[in-house]
Amino acid sequence: MKFEKHFPTDPLKPYIQYYVVSENESASEYKVFPSSGMVMGFQYQGQLASLAGHQENKLSSAGISGISDGYKIFKNSANIGTILVYFSETGFRHFATHPAHELFNLSLSLEDIFDSQSVREVEERLSMDSSDHNRIRTVEHFLLSQLKDIDQDKLIIEAVKLIYQSKGTIRIQELNKKLGISASPFEKRFRQLVGTSAKKFASIIRFNSVLDSLHESKSLTEICYENHFFDQAHFIKDFKQFTGDTPENFKRFS
Repeated sequence: MKFEKHFPTDPLKPYIQYYVVSENESASEYKVFPSSGMVMGFQYQGQLASLAGHQENKLSSAGISGISDGYKIFKNSANIGTILVYFSETGFRHFATHPAHELFNLSLSLEDIFDSQSVREVEERLSMDSSDHNRIRTVEHFLLSQLKDIDQDKLIIEAVKLIYQSKGTIRIQELNKKLGISASPFEKRFRQLVGTSAKKFASIIRFNSVLDSLHESKSLTEICYENHFFDQAHFIKDFKQFTGDTPENFKRFS
């Protein structure tokens, strides 16, 4: 199995966190937990499907997943190869006209978002590329061709920064006060740009802070209160929504 991280060229650094080249010789099922930004994927070989209950839904070889407030289960075929593009929290709007919140909890074909001919050209080039370097260059060429000359929303970028600084525990009312903006226009801008409400985004950041803490030698009670949960029941309920498992089981088997 291969899972290698690569970083974007300078013009894309404000909008793309990193790329991953992922390959797996074996067919497998796996969970994906909520992340803070959208993820674009190109299968240059093999097939990916999403699982919901007993239903298997084959995904397009070029697709994008919006921010999610729960875990998802995927199934890959044997000998799969994928280039993943991890957008920054506010990066997606610089490539597409779709408001980011319209992709919340969804995995769509890239042809639903971008010109279908352009997407097919990328897929064709990727199928002929013989190295990771060339595949990433092909994907970057596509991204640069879609990059729009628009200003970054500094207020929302600052909001994201403040949420991270608090590890997702800041109250939205306090956030509005610090930014000097009322709730309604802030919420609209945040959802369109980031892909979900500020409150849900903060809960994802808090969840990822909890995940990091589980790898440390801390008790679950310590982790619960450090991350500002009111009680253990609330902590367990939130954790199960994001992972499908209890914190105790997750810590034991991870």
